Amino acid sequence: MLWVVVAVVVVAGIVIAVFGWDRYRGGREASGNGSHAEPTGEVFVDTESGRRMRVWYDMATGRRDYRPEQPSDTALRAELLAAGPGIDQQDHQHEAQTVEGGHQPAAAGAGQVGPRVRPATAGGGHTDISVAIRVTGLTKRFGKTVAVERLSFSVAAGRIVGFLGPNGAGKTTTMRALVGLVRPTAGTATIEGRRYSELEHPVQTVGALLDGDDLHPGRSGRNHLHVLARAAGVAPARVDELLELVDLTNAADRRSGGYSMGMRQRLGLAAALLGDPQVLVLDEPANGLDPQGIRWLRNFLRSRAGEGCAILVSSHVLAEISQLADEVVVINHGRSVLQAPLAELMAQGNGGMRVAGPDVARLAELLRADGAQVEGAGHGAIVVSDRTGEQIGRMIAANGIVVSELAAHGESLEDVFFELTGYERGPS
Repeated sequence: MLWVVVAVVVVAGIVIAVFGWDRYRGGREASGNGSHAEPTGEVFVDTESGRRMRVWYDMATGRRDYRPEQPSDTALRAELLAAGPGIDQQDHQHEAQTVEGGHQPAAAGAGQVGPRVRPATAGGGHTDISVAIRVTGLTKRFGKTVAVERLSFSVAAGRIVGFLGPNGAGKTTTMRALVGLVRPTAGTATIEGRRYSELEHPVQTVGALLDGDDLHPGRSGRNHLHVLARAAGVAPARVDELLELVDLTNAADRRSGGYSMGMRQRLGLAAALLGDPQVLVLDEPANGLDPQGIRWLRNFLRSRAGEGCAILVSSHVLAEISQLADEVVVINHGRSVLQAPLAELMAQGNGGMRVAGPDVARLAELLRADGAQVEGAGHGAIVVSDRTGEQIGRMIAANGIVVSELAAHGESLEDVFFELTGYERGPS
């Protein structure tokens, strides 16, 4: 009997050494009083209460939680991250000065949850914390071939940026440089102010979908995610959660070699979301998805952006980008053509903004008095050729004008894309 007891002890010791006691417990105690979360140096102002909230991080599960800052937390280094919607910069500065002066605001109610936030940059420098992705002067050569040349653009938190360009323009190379799969010849590509190799928790910071075919055909979808989760230190329960999210629960135990292209894409998206990252880099994520899947993806990405996630997404389906993106970056032959808000690009590229509604005649008078070029479009509508949607919207709000439509008029994003890149409508 003694040898049986010894064998059991040895096996238990090996299991704990391989998987870690804390990780084993984390699967059972990921919530409530059993959480192993610890306070970090990340602090933000809650937009509803105006109070300071501190971010707590659980190493065992990779989860982030937000709790009212306590007086005992002041010993931790804190950097105010962002005021967020509803709090202007003056209020933000006042809040920071109040804390620096030692007048700690009262704690917010228990259980209150703030918006998604991003980790502070190393060294507490003056990096613009609203910029989650920054590409600066990026150049990549493969031998004599220049894939990307002096490319620069940025993606702010809470924004979806469409990354557009013809085949071979350098989109995938740029995305691979962002996640450390390509070493730039010159320039930088950073996430949260750091190169990918410098991120302390890369899986919890950025998720990438660059190749939906990087699956072992003999492994099931569930096994594929479990392997990635174990390597990243993510709790196993997260796998089932994501399989349900991407609607693969029923196919989770089938070999991925039998998956359709759309199923492989959804599994790749689940892998990108393992660490609940604040930044997403997605290369053609809608490939192989049916119309229902495309609509689900659009709504999902919009909801993530609404939570503060920064999303860079490339696609050749320009009609979909026109419904999804806040801004677009257009490149051609590895060089930047432009980065602009989608509404402004459409307004400048197609001759203006169309406005309709019961007060449109009054709006037309105000716009003409302001020097704008306004033309009638029939059926009680006007077209404003030299004002952006934001400029017109401000005038509408300032004067209490009622409108039923404010939209880009004329050409599609596809038309503007062809004009910018000089490509004819045909296969490439």
